[in-house]
Formats: sequence, C-alpha cells, structure tokens
Amino acid sequence: MLVQKSELSGESRFSRKLFFQKYAAIVMLAVVVLVFSIASPYFLTTTNLMNIAIQTSVIGVLTIAQLIVLLTAGIDLSVGAVTAIAGVLAAMMMRSVPVFVATIGALIIGAVFGYANGLIISKMKVPPFIVTLGMSGMLRGLNLVITNGLPISNLPTSVAWFGRGKVLGIPVPVFFLIIVTLLFQWILSKTRLGRYTYAIGSNEEATRLSGINTAKYVRIIYMLAGLLSGLAGMILIGRLNSAHPTAAQGYEVNAIAASVIGGASLMGGVGTAYGAIVGAFIMTILNNGLTLLGVSAFYQQIAVGAILIVAVCWDYVQRRA
Repeated sequence: MLVQKSELSGESRFSRKLFFQKYAAIVMLAVVVLVFSIASPYFLTTTNLMNIAIQTSVIGVLTIAQLIVLLTAGIDLSVGAVTAIAGVLAAMMMRSVPVFVATIGALIIGAVFGYANGLIISKMKVPPFIVTLGMSGMLRGLNLVITNGLPISNLPTSVAWFGRGKVLGIPVPVFFLIIVTLLFQWILSKTRLGRYTYAIGSNEEATRLSGINTAKYVRIIYMLAGLLSGLAGMILIGRLNSAHPTAAQGYEVNAIAASVIGGASLMGGVGTAYGAIVGAFIMTILNNGLTLLGVSAFYQQIAVGAILIVAVCWDYVQRRA
C-alpha cells in the first residue's frame, strides 16, 4: 500500500510538471497582458492590439526558423543577417524584375545561405554557434559593401502589400505568420522530417546509428530556417517600404528568447511551433507595453537580455530535473 501511494504521488508530481511545462508560456502571456492592461489604458485598444500582431510577424517567422534549428540541438545566429541581405538583394532585383520574381529570389537567397550553414555544420562537424556567428558577420559586412551603408528606397508600390496589404481582412504579415505556424506545426508533428528533427535533437548519434542520414536532415532544417529568414526579409521591406543593410539587428537574440520562453530547449528535442509563437507574442508585448509606459528602448534591451538568461537557466534546471 505504501508503495502504491508513493507511486501515485510520483505520478501526480510528474503530471503536474508536464502540465506546467505545456502551459507555462500561455500563463505567462496572460499575466503579461493583464499587467499591461492595468498599467496602460491604451494597451487593449484595437489599434494597439493590431500593431502588436503586425510587429510579431517578422520576429514570429524568425522564431519558427530558430525553433526548428534548436530542435536539432543547434543554433542559428545568422537569421537576422540573412533576413537583411535577402531584403537588400530582393530590393535590388526589383529594379529590373517584377516584385513576384524578386520575392522568389529572396526565398532562394535565404535558403542558399541556410543550406550553406547546414552543409558546413553537417560535413565539417563545426559547432553551429561558430558557423552561424561567422555567417552573420560575413553577411552583415557584405550588406554594407553592396549598399555602401545606405538604405535602398524608391521600391515599387506593390511591395507595400507585404507590409500593409490584407488577405481576407487579415494584415498580410499576420496572415504569413499564421500560415507559417500552422505549416511547421504540421511538419513537426505529422511528417517524417519532423520526427527525425526531434530524434536528431534528442540523440543525433543514436539516430544516425539507426540508419537515418542525419547530415541530410540537418542541411534541410538549416535550409528551411534560411528560407523563412528570406520571407521575413520580404515582410520587413514591405513594412518599411525600403531595404536597410542593418535591418533585423539583434532579431536572432529575440528569436532564441521567444523559442525558449515558448518551451523549446537549447539542448534539443523539445518544443512546438505553437509554443514558439506564444513566446514571440510575449516578447513583442513586453516591448510594446514598456514603450506605452515610457520606458527607454535602452532599458528594453536590458530586459530582453535578462529574459533570455532567465529562460536559459530555467531550461537548464528543467533538463537536470
């Protein structure tokens, strides 16, 4: 009887732990919304809520890109730089080709740089941190060389559709975010690629020994992360109606923080697209709410860094437990 009670008690604690892990991000989101709703009368206005959704679009897409890489126990510090260069090169292409062709070009450019990351990581066995950090620095420098450090403006008016257009009454950036989230949640939960992604993150060597070409799937994951970065680049230039060589600076940090807050683990194998988007909304709402309260952007940057440290420490504690 004592053994049964002990087992039941252990199962109960385990169930509560799983419940907390699954819904912690949603509870945190509700708390953040409640706090800023009380602190500012402007927070729950329709205009501000729509602004939050649109602001979340770019960082949300990049959070999904970061998530799928984190699931393989990797990291991609180049998503912001890929976003910037995809936008710049797409803007340059728009001088001679239609916007639709330039959009395809931006996606291909992002995918190529992402694939290059995955190829070096999988073939040369170089740590993802080093590869993607180097790629980020290289692309940031290349962007400045291409543009002489100046933004590219006078873009076709149709490019504004990516930032200010609507589909079925939904702002285009938000529409893209919804589609990307649903698509990658389906990929991760229902497809072979998703299963192998989780398996690689949980134990890459065991997955390889079971006959799965792990290097191939690592390249695919980084390529998809680059493709999503290219999409984020198009959304960004649509919102700004120009392409800036220094765009998306620091977005990779926000994407990592959002993914971890949303339940992903830096150790790999844990996380969902739904959770990552909840984390992205938490990050955006924090910035938005602090802005409404008149908090300096400098302090907001401190807050983002602190949140990332706390999230990583929490993930480490959970993994040890």
